[in-house]
Amino acid sequence: MGHESKIILITGGARSGKSEFAESLLKDEKEVLYIATANITDDEMKNRIEKHRERRPKAWNTYEGSYNLDKVLYKRSEKYILLDCVTVMITNLMFQENIDYDKISSDKLEDLLNKIKKEFEKLIYSAIENKKQLIMVTNEVGYGVVPAYKLGRIFRDFAGSINKFIAFISDEVYLVTCGIPLKIK
Repeated sequence: MGHESKIILITGGARSGKSEFAESLLKDEKEVLYIATANITDDEMKNRIEKHRERRPKAWNTYEGSYNLDKVLYKRSEKYILLDCVTVMITNLMFQENIDYDKISSDKLEDLLNKIKKEFEKLIYSAIENKKQLIMVTNEVGYGVVPAYKLGRIFRDFAGSINKFIAFISDEVYLVTCGIPLKIK
């Protein structure tokens, strides 16, 4: 893949093959930092995380977290960064704040969206500045029904806005469906 900076976004539905496709793009690389944003919250998530760990090459390094990732990139020597996944990171950033989402004002909601967007902006520009290739995996959550609860609608809207923002900046964007990647940018 070379050593100039490059930003790639991979989107798709649940279990569509997004992570496998992202990993396949880096299969021959040794200098890979895998940023895992998921937290173990129950047995199902524990099993899901274990499957991801088992599938990754042993030579890859892993960083687990969702906060201040731009600072992580400045400290790391790996040239290839795989972040899995954007939507889990959005969730983590949303719940970092002690917010009553049923009573939040539209101004506070806009402020929070901008704060979350800024985290992704700092991460992307850190990758560009440090000449790293950043691949981000995200979920396409806007194709389904409108969520019944306000928090679900807020999350869906945040994910759509952040995905659109990242796609605009990205050099390449792929949609993965049924295990088949389609390059859309």
